[in-house]
Amino acid sequence: MDRAPIWVLLISILLIFPVANSEEENVKQGLLKFMGILSAGNQPTDPSWGWSNASDPCNGTWKGLTCKSQRISKLVLEELNFTGQLDASSLCISSSLTVLSLRGNGIVGLLSEDIGNCRSLTRLSLSGNHFSGGIPVSLSRLGNLKKLDMSNNEFSGEIPDLSRISGLLIFVVQNNLLSGPIPDMDFANLQEFNVSNNNFSGPIPDVKGKFPAESFVGNIALCGSPLPNACPPSAPALAPPPFLPSEEKRKLLSKNQILMYSGYIILAAIVLLLIALKLFRKMKHSERNIDVVRDASSAQSYTKSSDFSTESKTPGIRSEYSITSAGSRSASASLKVLSSPAVRGLKFEDLLRASAELLSRGKHGSVFKVRLDNGMILAVKRIKDLNISREEFTRRMQRIDQVKHPGVLPAVAFYCSNEEKLLIYEYQQNGGLFNLLQGSETGHVFDWGSRLNIAQKIAEALTFMHEELQNDGIAHGNLKSTNILFNKRMEPSISEYGLMVDASQGQSFLSPSDRFKQEFVKGDHAYSAFKVDVYSFGMILLELLTGKAMQHNGFDLANWVHTAVREEWTVEVFDKALISEGASEERMVNLLQVALKCINPSPNERPNISHVAVMINTLKEEEERSMISEP
Repeated sequence: MDRAPIWVLLISILLIFPVANSEEENVKQGLLKFMGILSAGNQPTDPSWGWSNASDPCNGTWKGLTCKSQRISKLVLEELNFTGQLDASSLCISSSLTVLSLRGNGIVGLLSEDIGNCRSLTRLSLSGNHFSGGIPVSLSRLGNLKKLDMSNNEFSGEIPDLSRISGLLIFVVQNNLLSGPIPDMDFANLQEFNVSNNNFSGPIPDVKGKFPAESFVGNIALCGSPLPNACPPSAPALAPPPFLPSEEKRKLLSKNQILMYSGYIILAAIVLLLIALKLFRKMKHSERNIDVVRDASSAQSYTKSSDFSTESKTPGIRSEYSITSAGSRSASASLKVLSSPAVRGLKFEDLLRASAELLSRGKHGSVFKVRLDNGMILAVKRIKDLNISREEFTRRMQRIDQVKHPGVLPAVAFYCSNEEKLLIYEYQQNGGLFNLLQGSETGHVFDWGSRLNIAQKIAEALTFMHEELQNDGIAHGNLKSTNILFNKRMEPSISEYGLMVDASQGQSFLSPSDRFKQEFVKGDHAYSAFKVDVYSFGMILLELLTGKAMQHNGFDLANWVHTAVREEWTVEVFDKALISEGASEERMVNLLQVALKCINPSPNERPNISHVAVMINTLKEEEERSMISEP
């Protein structure tokens, strides 16, 4: 009876090892094929070269190759006179490659779209070669890229949209044949930028005054600051030549009339179609009045769930709510549109007519994805069990609206009655931090630099809000990874700020001191709420470092991390994806220490969020210096 588990274990090992060996062999053969094409069959004969089928890539003898935990990490082959081509399809079989530098060779040909399969790349340097053709669009999939150097080649065509690479620090493409406009990039984050000596045209985008004229010279069709030549005013529409012969003038007028009347006909058809659609929607609305709001009695029928459950697979899940015309007038008067120009003129009736999809529901309410008639998509948070008067809720929302920070998602409107409270936001299509950490976002590799960048931006935004709203006693109150959302540029922002009036209601993971020392009463309430935000931020840091959810099926992340540190196996807590990419262990440990300070059981011993932000900024600066100094 005792032998069965041993046999099972042995069989499992025998089954696993061939799979692992097969993967390693595929990577090895891919590297050898890559080298054969890169060297054009003329590999160096130096005895220390080591690239052969008879040796292991990670045994330390393959020239230019560095491994981390027996996985390919860096490939640096600079100034070795390679004259072949870059076979990205073979190279990118290795999913763990973070650094590729082929600087100063004679490599020719195109850079294929297969380079987008090297999803873990953080640094790509191809300068000083003879690459030609366009820059592949697939580069936009390298969301972890920090350094991109394609200078001194013969690349041509326009630069693709790279806006999804939110953490890019270095972008240099000088001395190529590139053309078209300079694309919009995150110039506030870039540390080095150079597009000089190309064929770019049009106005220079707002580079935040960070880069001198030398970064743009050699493009004769570029204009605007920091270059001395100002952009010309937009040319007026061309009028017909004044002195055409009468016959040609008549022909031109006849053509213009035909175009004009055709336009009128098309416009009339569109108007009729819109009227028909509106009548159709009104007919449907009269049959079934659908809204994202339900009354208090129907709210009891919700099953309990976490605040952010899996998105509903059935489109158009909506709640029914019977509203009289008098009730609608009252509701319309109670919908408060805040300072955002995006929803100017929004009325409660617009929400009534809109189709709504249930995204999540939990003990504090539900979140709906609402599509208005004009195509705008909003996120509507329906709040329940919020112990606050209508007047106080209105004052609170208006005060928060006065405090603006790019790292905090502002509410664009709110609705408040004695029975119902709604908060309306612009919908963020790239989801939240929780889903990204749990791997449910489509194919996005979440590297150490990106996680550190998110930690820094959240800390800065939270610091700003705490400082501005300290006297008002308005903390976030329910900060967690599901409330960190990403915009179209994958920049993080904090949502639902100030929604929980009592932080003890919002958080289910308060420390024993927060729970049992009754910190949430009277004079201590405001102070404690800010300290709870610090604790919550520390938990987000632990999620970023470990890749694990805060609580899941009885697992307590804070206790697990404390145990690991106490037993001196700290490295075991870090996300294996961070270890395999070769992230700095020293900086990960330092960030872990910051997190542990934040989740100190005693609120009085926790640092202020401003001090936390300073510590994270220091780590971020160290990371950026290391990125710039390495190949």
